[in-house]
Amino acid sequence: MNLQSFDSLASGFASTERMPVLFVGHGNPMNAILENETTANWRKMAEGIQPKAILCISAHWQTRGTLVTMAPKPQTIHDFGGFPKELFEVQYPAPGAPEAAHLLIQQVKTHTVEEDHEWGLDHGTWSVLVKMFPKADVPVFQLSLDHHMSPAAHYALGEELKALRHKGILIVGSGNSIHNLRQARWNSDQPYDWALAFDSRIKSMIENQDHQSLIHYANLGTEALLSIPTNEHYLPMLYTLALRDAQDQLTFFNETIEMSAIGMRSFVLA
Repeated sequence: MNLQSFDSLASGFASTERMPVLFVGHGNPMNAILENETTANWRKMAEGIQPKAILCISAHWQTRGTLVTMAPKPQTIHDFGGFPKELFEVQYPAPGAPEAAHLLIQQVKTHTVEEDHEWGLDHGTWSVLVKMFPKADVPVFQLSLDHHMSPAAHYALGEELKALRHKGILIVGSGNSIHNLRQARWNSDQPYDWALAFDSRIKSMIENQDHQSLIHYANLGTEALLSIPTNEHYLPMLYTLALRDAQDQLTFFNETIEMSAIGMRSFVLA
């Protein structure tokens, strides 16, 4: 892309007031078709937010290398099994945001971000946005998680995206702060003691902006290792934290633990 075409592209995303940034514990895909306290809070958090585009960093798109979606009409991906037909029938026909994706590529200076023209919107994205922005009229694009990168590298990449908040782009990290499906009890929401303890530590570290401890979670002991046996659901939270500005106020919502081992802790920085 030459300089002239980039200037033309950027003109569509003129500087705006700083957009909020969200981390959403998305949990069970069934939330897309259920009405409960979790989904009500998703809807409430989106009230009054009018983005030009939405960038979602979802736990459910892991790749070799870092990719950003370019599809003008992204497909709704039903990347799960064993759920009711009603869930597979959900479509989220939001337009893509290739111009915003190009802005993202230009913004990142220390890392190569490649274009992807095949991926659509996975359930980490659409199961949340279908409640937050049910009209599906805001362009949406996704950034992948390179599974070869360290948590510190993911956090550093997130820091490079800060300028997008001033271009009318709402950035949403979608995962879970605690995610241990092997330990999950599908018919119980009574949390394990280790999950409660780690959730409390996460809350305190976020409040105190102790991001280094959160990045190096593997040093936090058995509670952390049980809560994060694999880190694809945890990493989107690091992107959200990396985007924090000094002026941001922190608000927690959905502070529950579902199925005993799925932390739904969510927060907005605005």
